[in-house]
Parts: sequence; C-alpha cells; structure tokens
Amino acid sequence: MKRIVHIITFLAILACTYLAFRSLLPPEISGMDTPDTEFSTARALTHLKEITKEPHFTGSEAHADVRDYIVAELTKMGLEPQVQEGVVVDRWFGFTNLVKPQNILARIKGSGEGKAVLLMSHYDSAPQSASHGASDAGSGVVTILEGVRAFLATGKTPKNDIIICITDAEELGLNGASLFVNEHPWAKDAAIALNFEARGSGGPSNMIVETNGGNANLIKGFQEADVRYPVATSLMYSIYKMLPNDTDSTILREDGDIDGFFFAFIDDHYDYHTQNDTYERLDRNSLEHQGSYIMPLLTYYANADLSTVKATEDYVYFDMAFVKFAAYPFSWVLPMAILGVVLFIVLLVYGFRKKRLSGLAIGRGFAAFSISLIGGAGLTYLLWVLIKLIYPAYEDMLPVFIYNGHWYILGFVALATAFCFGIYARFTKVTQVPSTMVAPITFWLIVNLGLAFGLVGAGFFIIPVYFALVAFWVLIRQQNPNAIVMLLLVVPAIFIFAPLVQFFPVGLGPDMMYAAVILLVLLFGLLIPIVGFYRSKKTLGWLCILSGIVFFSIAHSLSSPNSERQAPNSLVYYHNVEEGKAYYATYNTVLDEWTRSYLGDNPEDASKYIGNAAGSKYNTRYAYAKETEVIQLPESYVSITNDTVIDGYQYNTLKVMPNRTVHQMRLYAPQDVVFSHLAYNGKVLTPDSTATLFKKRGSKSMLSYYRSPEDTLVVNYAVKEGEAPIFSIKEFSFDLLENPKFNTTPRPERFMPSPFITNDAIIIERDLKSTVQEVEEGK
Repeated sequence: MKRIVHIITFLAILACTYLAFRSLLPPEISGMDTPDTEFSTARALTHLKEITKEPHFTGSEAHADVRDYIVAELTKMGLEPQVQEGVVVDRWFGFTNLVKPQNILARIKGSGEGKAVLLMSHYDSAPQSASHGASDAGSGVVTILEGVRAFLATGKTPKNDIIICITDAEELGLNGASLFVNEHPWAKDAAIALNFEARGSGGPSNMIVETNGGNANLIKGFQEADVRYPVATSLMYSIYKMLPNDTDSTILREDGDIDGFFFAFIDDHYDYHTQNDTYERLDRNSLEHQGSYIMPLLTYYANADLSTVKATEDYVYFDMAFVKFAAYPFSWVLPMAILGVVLFIVLLVYGFRKKRLSGLAIGRGFAAFSISLIGGAGLTYLLWVLIKLIYPAYEDMLPVFIYNGHWYILGFVALATAFCFGIYARFTKVTQVPSTMVAPITFWLIVNLGLAFGLVGAGFFIIPVYFALVAFWVLIRQQNPNAIVMLLLVVPAIFIFAPLVQFFPVGLGPDMMYAAVILLVLLFGLLIPIVGFYRSKKTLGWLCILSGIVFFSIAHSLSSPNSERQAPNSLVYYHNVEEGKAYYATYNTVLDEWTRSYLGDNPEDASKYIGNAAGSKYNTRYAYAKETEVIQLPESYVSITNDTVIDGYQYNTLKVMPNRTVHQMRLYAPQDVVFSHLAYNGKVLTPDSTATLFKKRGSKSMLSYYRSPEDTLVVNYAVKEGEAPIFSIKEFSFDLLENPKFNTTPRPERFMPSPFITNDAIIIERDLKSTVQEVEEGK
C-alpha cells in the first residue's frame, strides 16, 4: 500500500510541476468571433502579418511602409495620429549615437483634466540580422492597436487621457523614447506607462515594474486591475537589471520620471533579433498573454486617480498557480525571515524533547544536502563545459539560448534529480525524515536572511519555507503523516520555484545551467516530507538517469542545423582605403562550408588585419579574416570648411554625403584631440566640467550615426587654432549578399545571419579628405 501511495505522490509532484507551467499562459487563443469590446489575438495577427512582411529597421524602405500602415490603422479608429521627427544624440554601448527617429503618436481625450496613461511599444526591427520584428516588437505594436480598438468599441469616455506612442529607433539606442520624453509636450502629461516588449518569440509575458521610487501603489493598482494570468515577481526586475538590456521604459523612468510596467516574453530566445523573428514563429499564446494584460490595465488606469501612482514604499510580489498574485511590503521581509528562524528553533527543541530528532541523522542529512548541492552544481558546470567542447558550434550561438536548449534543461534536471535520489538513498533513512529536513530548512532560512539584506525582491522565498516548517511540525508529531497533507504542504514550493528552474538558463543563457540545478536541489530539499519516505530512491534515480539520457539524446539529434533550426554565421567585407586592402571576415569561431568558401580552409587570425572594425553588443571581435580583391564603390562626397576663429579656437564644418547605400557611419578622430565645441546635425553636445569635450576619450571613437535615406552627416567642431585633426570614417551597408558588384552566394537555408553583430555588411574605412572644393568660406 505504501508503494502505491509513493507512486501516486510522485505522479502528483509531476502533475503539480506541469500545472506550475501550464498556469502561466492563457489556455485558449481568442478568435475573430471574439466580441468587439474584447481583445482578439486573431484580429491582432492580421496587423502583425502586414507589418512583418520584411525587415524594417530604421532607415530602410520597409520601415516607412510600416509607419504608414500604423498611422492608417490609428486613423481608421477615429484618432488623429501625428509623426514626431527629430535628431537625437546620446550614449549607447560606449558610442555617441546620432539618430533621426520618427515616432507615431495619437491621443484619446478623457473627461478629466489630470494626468494621462501612456501606451508604448516600438515599430523598428533589429538591424543587420534580417529580423522581421514580429515579436520584438511587432507583438507590442499589434497588442496596442487591438487593445485600443477594443477599448474604443466600448463607447465609454475615459476619465484620463490615453496617449499612444509607438517609438522608433529603440533597437539603435532607445532614441525614439528619448525624443518623446525630452522633446514632446505630451510626455509631461504621462503619469503611468504600459510598455509591451519581447526578448524572444514565445513563453509567458513577464510583468516588470519601472519606477524611481517605491512600487507599492503600482502593485496595488496591478492587483485591483485583476489581471487573469499574472506572471510577475519582484525578483524578476532584479534579474532584468543584470542583463545587458534596457527598454523604452528605462528612458521613461530616467529622463521623464514616468513610472510604469513593461511586459515581455523571453522564451524561444534563439529567435531574438534573427531572421526567425517572423509572423509564423511568434507563439500565439504569448500574444494572447499580452492581450490579457492590456485590457484590464488600460480599463483600470483610464479611470484611476493617477495622482496616487507615486509611492515611497516597496512591495514584494509574486505569482503562483491558483493564488494568482500576492504582495506585501518590503518591511515585512526581515521580520518574516527572523520569525522563521525563531519558529525553527522552537521546533528543533520540541523535536529533540519528543525524541523525534537525532544529532547523527541530522548530520547525515546535512551531508546529503551539501553533497547534492555542491556536487550537483559542480557536475552540471563540468558537463556543460564538456558539451560545448563536443559541440563547438554552440559557442557561436551564446549567450543566446540555443535552439535545443529546453532538451538540455530537461536532461540536466533529470540527472540532478537522479543525483539527489542517489545521495539521499546513501546517507538518509526513511525512518528519520524529520531529521533529514533540518538541513534544507536551515539553508533556506540562511538564504532568506541574506535576501532580506541583499536582494529584498526575492523575499517571497520565505513563503514555501513556512509551509516546510508546518510540515516539519507534523513530522515531529506523527510517525506516519497523511501523504495528502504532506503533498499540500510542498505544493507551494513547486508552484513558486519550478518555473524559476527553467527561467535561469532561458533568461540568462545556457551557461547558467548550474544555477538551475542549484535551485532544483533547494527545491528537492523542500520535497523531503514526500520523497524522504520513498524506499525506492535508487530505482527512481535510475529512472531519472534513463530520462536524462533520452533528453540528451534528443538534444543531440537536434544539434545539427537545418531549415527549421538554423545555425548563426557571419560574414563582412572590410575595405581599408588607406592601406589599399580588402578582407572577408567573420565572427564565427567554427567555420561552416559557406563561410569557408570566403575564408578558406585555413583562415588567419583577424586581429592581424582588422581591429574591432564593427563592434558587437557583447564586445566580441572578428575571429578570422582573409584578404580578397578590392571592389571599387562610389566614395562619399566630403567637404571640410574653415568657418571662423573665436578666442583662439578654429570653428570648422565637416560634411559627409554618401554616394551609395549607407545605413550606418562611425566617425573617429585622434585620441589626443580636444574639442571645445561639437555639434552633430545641429545637436550641440554639452561640455564637461573641463569645458572641453571628449578630453579623456578611451579610444578614437566619436560617433555612431544611423542614417536616414538621403541624410548628410554634418559635424560642427572647434579645436585650437592651427590644429587640423584628420577624421576617419567607417561606412556600413547591410547589403553584401544583394550588392551586384560582389560575387556572393546565397546563405544556405540551414544557416542564418548571427544577431547582435554587424553582419552581411560592406564596411569601408578611410580618412576624410575634402572631395568638394568650397568656393566660399563657411559655405
């Protein structure tokens, strides 16, 4: 009978794990027959299909088409959209960026005279990697279009104004958001923002708070709006800040002090910023989830008192199956952790007096827990290093989550669980389960005390520990506790922590697989009231090993690229005009047959020929290069004029007008040149405390200019009289494979352009010397 109970409880644990994941997303997709006053994913998808037909990065031809489509759809709703255009200069990943975004704005007038609700997403796609921008952030755009349409269909006039801001150039440096916040008068009216984003093409949408003060009133409003499928923990924002990512919400908070929420799904990360970010690959459940956020929150904040959004107090908050969403003040975190310690000490004294605890058994429990924790994490780390050696092509995918990564997660979870079963079978006894529980509870209490001082957003980790303390009390009192009662006491730990086991490698990359195993071992410790009684731990361990082998075998079978799961590769043509040499170069550390066709079977180290000529988000450099023939392309028109001399400083104007397709320019000047004045396309840079600009530059880098069609780069600068700095420029066009002057072959279907780097690009580097004779000084 006990064996049957054990089988049932083990299956129940698996079922609860399934429910923990299943509860994160809406179970159904809303169709075209959904009432007009409700959000319909099917209707939103009709917009998405139109705006994702082609890559549409800022400055591309398709970019203008997408903008026109969005403007037309807002007009159909009876709104009066406008396009805000302006020049933005700011810093982004070490470069000074120059961009001319074109934001799309509209406003729904409310009955009141107070603040406004801001709906935000961005319509530009990622440059350089042929991304169609379906998830990032076409999903956000269509969520707003469909959400606003449904809201207007109710016929109700909101109390507060609703501002719609579809920004441009988010992918280039959050420039559209900067233009809106710093230059549009409507920005001063916004009291709260709802921003819709994506960092992958699937999975649940996480709610993250952006605020300069406390989040208490935002969390209270979120609760009152009664979102049906909240996926939100105060830990998530802390993790988000660890990533090399910001969103438009960051600009709202930093430049405009506008509080708000942003919502982003991050699974299927291997589609992020790639050619696979398409209409077809977007997870419909993820879009449905975005819709489940916008409708209740827009309805609530359209009529809420927006003067109460700001707060000084912070709340811990978390979601879990059935409970949905819970929150309490930060001020409770430390007392709750201390109370847990006090209760634990009382139960320890009680357990020893009842002679249900044994010092030796407690020691064996600590040995089992420690070995499981350290050994499991260490073995996972080493095994992942071995896997990367066996499959070196994975290095060219990281830190993006690899396309067979979920199977690896399952494999590591299975092996780590097997390891736990094996260690606990060796060190513990089923007759001493109360003593076995002492170690995991002790460790969890230590963790929570640390979190109370260092990472308060994870303060909700104490909740499952309280349930574990209740289970510990029951185990002390009863020799054979009711299995159903024990199961109910461990379920909260499963609901809260099981999704986080997957989150770490998905959100932070497969290199964090060991962190998932650490959390799994901690979770296993909280399941001792159930699994501690199993007499077949070794058998379960072998079953887990067998499952792990199956999962790793599936991962292996999916390790080779094909047309459905393409491997990333990269290629650029780099021409140094001053040296009179040209090269093909790649970031790939492992060459495939396509890149080898340009770089040969024995490519040379790129650093011999090219520095960091293009840069990348993760500061990687070219791996290999090979010299090739120089292809002559039309040079840009350049003019350098001496304008005037003021107080010993020569004021000059540099103009660069490309004579071919150029999407990006990067401007450089000698590192020792000190500028007393700098302006890019009319935007004057503010001097630093020494009254000079870039006096302590760490490199020659001056400017990264994402060019709109037909635009000219105009640099007004001043240096000491008699100085004549020689500028250099790198011009990028992302058309290497389409340019008829290059004898390139199409990329095979099983490969795709690598994201986050300059790819499929023609790069021309040269010094700037005037090619146009100015007949008038200062022209």
